[in-house]
Amino acid sequence: MILKILISLAAIVVVLAVVIALRPTEFRVERTATMAAPAPVVFGVGAIYTWSGNNEVGEGRTTIIESRPSELIRVRLEFVRPFAATSTATFAFRSQGERTAVTWSLDGRNSFPAKAMGLVMNIDKMIGDDFEKGLAQLKVMAEAAPRS
Repeated sequence: MILKILISLAAIVVVLAVVIALRPTEFRVERTATMAAPAPVVFGVGAIYTWSGNNEVGEGRTTIIESRPSELIRVRLEFVRPFAATSTATFAFRSQGERTAVTWSLDGRNSFPAKAMGLVMNIDKMIGDDFEKGLAQLKVMAEAAPRS
């Protein structure tokens, strides 16, 4: 009887490991907002940003790794805690006359533990609202900025 239970538990562990291993290795989260401002106003300026917060936001830094004025900003996003991870965030700007569509995306790779967490947590749902709030704040600032 105990042998059957141990074999069943081992089979469950093996099946779970296979399911986790087959989960996607790469992920992408993306949101877009259109602002009533030309791309040079929306594009903004910056180089490095670091943060240290509570367990929800953790600690890390962003470093601009590519910048094309009024087109694109790409940054390396490095989390230190609560767990180490590196991703790439991109802000793409697409002019639409006097308006600008801004797309904020995050791309990265899932380690085996991250794939396991993905069984119960959805990264898009975890951070998608933050992207939407950030784009809304950018929109308010860009639309209030003086035009030259």
